[in-house]
Amino acid sequence: MFDRKIFAARLRYLREQHGLSTQKLAGALGLKSKGAVTQFEKAVISPSVDTLVALADFFDVSLDYLVGRSDDPRRH
Repeated sequence: MFDRKIFAARLRYLREQHGLSTQKLAGALGLKSKGAVTQFEKAVISPSVDTLVALADFFDVSLDYLVGRSDDPRRH
């Protein structure tokens, strides 16, 4: 199950650890809406599957970690 609150917290943590603004991350992912990352982090909206995969690839973490199904960020 997708836990939007866990996803929001982990996304914000990863973004801050990489020293990125929400706008820079949105640009790096090619998101049309620069405010999308902010909405993800506030758990207002959920990302598409394509965006989830792009985020996991960008931060080099597993999808399971990103969506709260695992506490281990490593890819297997």
